[in-house]
Amino acid sequence: MITINENYLKLKAGYLFPEIGRRTRAFQEAHPDAHIIRLGIGDVTLPLAPAIIEAFHKAVDEMAQKPTFRGYGPEQGYEFLARAVIENDFQPRGVELAPEEIFISDGSKCDTGNLQEIFGLDNTVAVTDPVYPVYIDTNVMAGRTGPGDEQGCYEGIVYLACTPQNNFTPAPPEQQVDLIYLCYPNNPTGAVATRVALREWVDYARRRRAIILFDAAYEAFITEPEVPHSIYEIPGAREVAIEFRSFSKMAGFTGTRCALTVVPQELKAFTADGREIQVNPIWHRRQTTKFNGVSYPVQAAAAVVYTEEGKKQVRSQIDYYMENARLIRTALADMGYRVYGGVNAPYIWLQTPDGVGSWQFFDQLLQQAHVVGTPGAGFGPAGEGFFRLSAFGDRENIQTALTRIRKM
Repeated sequence: MITINENYLKLKAGYLFPEIGRRTRAFQEAHPDAHIIRLGIGDVTLPLAPAIIEAFHKAVDEMAQKPTFRGYGPEQGYEFLARAVIENDFQPRGVELAPEEIFISDGSKCDTGNLQEIFGLDNTVAVTDPVYPVYIDTNVMAGRTGPGDEQGCYEGIVYLACTPQNNFTPAPPEQQVDLIYLCYPNNPTGAVATRVALREWVDYARRRRAIILFDAAYEAFITEPEVPHSIYEIPGAREVAIEFRSFSKMAGFTGTRCALTVVPQELKAFTADGREIQVNPIWHRRQTTKFNGVSYPVQAAAAVVYTEEGKKQVRSQIDYYMENARLIRTALADMGYRVYGGVNAPYIWLQTPDGVGSWQFFDQLLQQAHVVGTPGAGFGPAGEGFFRLSAFGDRENIQTALTRIRKM
C-alpha cells in the first residue's frame, strides 16, 4: 500500500497565515459591509517601479524574436544578475564574492525551506523564538524533529527566546547546535543584530563546526549606518554562513518572484566519519536537479534594480514603507502601547495590553477596528503577548487603521 510521509502529520493545525485568512474571511462573510484593512502578511502594495516595468517589457520583446529568444537558462541564474548583486550589494561593504557563489532563485521562502535537505537529519536545529514559521515547518516535514507540544514547540529543536530584555537578539546557546537560523532585520520583531552579536554567532559556529542560515531578506530597510547588512561583514563568516536575500520586499517582486542565496566556496560540512565536504557544489547539484531557474525576463528586470534610475526608484518605495512604519510606531506609542521595530525593518512589534493573548488581540482588532494584523503567538511561544503590524500598506489605509485603533 502507498504510505504517507507521516512527518507532515506532526505539523500543528494551521500554518499561521492561512489561519489568519480563515478568520478574516469568516468575519467578512458575517459583516459584508465592513472595510477590512490588512496589515498582517508582509506583501507589498506599491506597483513595480517604472524602470523595472520597462526592463520587463524589453525582455519579453526579446523573447518574441528568434535572435534574442532564450530557452532554459542556467539553473544557478544568469551571470549578469549575479555580478550586479556582487558589485552593488556586497563589494561596497568590503565583501568579495564570485558569481559561482550566487544562486538566483524564485524566493527566499523556497531557499530557506529547501536548503535544510542537503544536511543530515541528525543535525540539531536552533531557531530564534519568535520565528518565521517556514524554518521550523520544513524541518518537521523532513523528519528532523520529534512531535510538537501544546505550545507548538517540537522535540529536537532548540528555541532561543527573543525578548525585550535581550533586544530580541539571543546569545549562542551553551549546548551544541548544528544548523542555526538567524533572520536580521528580524521578522517578526523588526529588531536588528549588532556587529558584536553577529561576531558571537560566527565565533560560536566556527568553534562548534556549525552552519548559520542567515536570512537578510529585509536588509534594504536598514536605516542606521552602524547596523551590518550582511553576515559576511563579520570576519570568518564565509566559513560558516549561508545568506539569503530577496527582491520581494526590496523591489516589490512578491508577485514576480526573484531572490538569491549565497553559498561561499569556503563553507564546509562533514560526513559521519569527519571528512570535510564543500557545501557549494552540493547545493549546486540540488538546484540543477530540482530547479530549472528563474525566467529571463524576471532576472533582466531584477538587474535593473542596480542601475542609477532603478536604485532611485526602489529607494523611493522603501522610504515610503519606512515612513508608514514611523507613522505606525509613533501613533501606537502615543496610544500607550509598548512598541519595537519599525526603524530598520518594515514591521512593528507591539506588546498586547493588559495581558491579552495574541489571538484574542487579533480578534479584538478585527472585530472592533476591522484591522488585520499577525498574532505573535503564531511565530512561537515567545511571541505570545505580542502582535505584528506590517508597514507595507497604502498610506491612507494605514492612517485610517490607526484612527480606528485609537478609538478601540
